[in-house]
Amino acid sequence: MNWKQLAVSLFGVDHGLHGIGQDGDFLQGTVVFDGAPLTVIGTTNHAPIGVRLALCQARAVLDTIGAHPGRPILLLIDTQGQQLRRRDELLGINRAMAHLGLCVDLARRRGHRVIGLVYDQALSGGFITSGLIADACYALPEAEIRVMRLPAMARITKLAPELLEAMSRHNPVFAPGVANYVAMGGVRGVWEGDLAAGLRDALAHAPLEDRRAADGGARGGRRLAAEVVRRVLAAA
Repeated sequence: MNWKQLAVSLFGVDHGLHGIGQDGDFLQGTVVFDGAPLTVIGTTNHAPIGVRLALCQARAVLDTIGAHPGRPILLLIDTQGQQLRRRDELLGINRAMAHLGLCVDLARRRGHRVIGLVYDQALSGGFITSGLIADACYALPEAEIRVMRLPAMARITKLAPELLEAMSRHNPVFAPGVANYVAMGGVRGVWEGDLAAGLRDALAHAPLEDRRAADGGARGGRRLAAEVVRRVLAAA
């Protein structure tokens, strides 16, 4: 589903198409949802997140915090991860992406409900600094989510590709796909059918505290994370 189809499904033709603008791979706008304004920020075209795109998203978050206290924010996610380009590395892509993540965190601390929605593709750092920092992240069933492909994972971990492939059949940590990220707690749920109802429920009931480790334990995808967090906090 492209972003225009998604916008119409969520907000109708008038608000969805006229309220959101596209500048290259960057999406931004204000829509009216259930009678109240909502900020939409996102990416499209499997966008690689470079310095410019990270800072554009961060600026949009800060503008909402400054001009519209408490307004909900919806992050629409379609990214292939960080921009792998020398220029962006020299300009400090790591700091730009960290800045984006901090801006999203600031919005949450200032009382903005921040909801992430993976509607197409979510990979690597481009996902970590947006949807995974929201109050809760959701996905469409046809979305593609992964940290990295298994061949790349094999090169990094020095484990045989065949071993990683076998492990991915039983361990969500090594496997791509929406269902595995739901099992690990990174994705809170999948929106199917009435997408507007999914957004309405998320804005009303998404937890304010970080429940990803607890959800991953309850769903069997990350059995030890919550206990490790508890022990670290107890020892602090």
